[in-house]
Amino acid sequence: MVPPPPTNKPHVCLSTILIMSSMALIDAYLVEQNHGPRKIGICIMVMVGDICFLIVLRYVAVWVGAEVRTSKRGYAMILWFLYIFVLEIKVYFVYQNYKADRKSLDALARKALTLLLSVCIPLLFVVLVAIDHMEYVRNFKKREEIRNRLFWVVVDLLDILDIQANLWEPQKKGLPLWAEGLMFFYCYILLLVLPCVSLSEISMQGINIVPHKMLLYPLLSMVTINVITLFIRGGNMILYRDARVSGILIGKNILAIILKTCSFVQYRRQLQNASPAFGVELQKNSVAHARPAPTPPRVVMQDQTPLPEVTTCDHT
Repeated sequence: MVPPPPTNKPHVCLSTILIMSSMALIDAYLVEQNHGPRKIGICIMVMVGDICFLIVLRYVAVWVGAEVRTSKRGYAMILWFLYIFVLEIKVYFVYQNYKADRKSLDALARKALTLLLSVCIPLLFVVLVAIDHMEYVRNFKKREEIRNRLFWVVVDLLDILDIQANLWEPQKKGLPLWAEGLMFFYCYILLLVLPCVSLSEISMQGINIVPHKMLLYPLLSMVTINVITLFIRGGNMILYRDARVSGILIGKNILAIILKTCSFVQYRRQLQNASPAFGVELQKNSVAHARPAPTPPRVVMQDQTPLPEVTTCDHT
């Protein structure tokens, strides 16, 4: 089946440039971390991989551009999954090379890697959501409410990347091997799944999108990010004396738990208050349907056609 032509070519070009530029910069890290003949082999491998990825991206990006003005975000989820899947594999090898060469304290390059991921990954999510291209959302207040909810997704992405960046940024005392592997792949899974959940909520709502009913992502993010990352950062700070733990993000997660809990409680109260009114209205409708309809008066039509006169014949 041939996809429809893209309705927004700048959107296709922007997403493609953003993806390929971030891939190329990560490839530069991989190439520079190797020396001698191995450097040439790594360069050839990453070039072949990028060409194959570009071939796949050529079709997926066009499909994403075709649905950008609609309420569907299915191809956007596919593109996000492919991008994070490939990018995080490259980031893993960069992290392993930094781990093997702990004597190299090039803090600027490591901070630059964190900055690169913190800009490209959330920016691609914003591009794929494309709130400004949702022509079916004409209400400005509703569009801003959607934008505010998606802002939480961007903040959660930065929270995940901050935990992941602790693995390759310079540190005095390293974490145990099992803890580092668990942290990296836990963040990997969250980067793959949670933005897709947010995109799927937009698709499931359809044209008549109601932002306050998009509760699946806030619930999952509260458990998997706001609660669990508190334990991760608290364990690193207490058990391993990690001075790089961000106290600001710990406070952010505490505030997010409080705000999301209040939102859930308020939404539940609203449903409980709305259910009795809905029950009374439903009961009135049922009584109205059960009440027998008044029968119209029966009209008896009398045949007023005059009968012919019968004359008696005298027989003589």
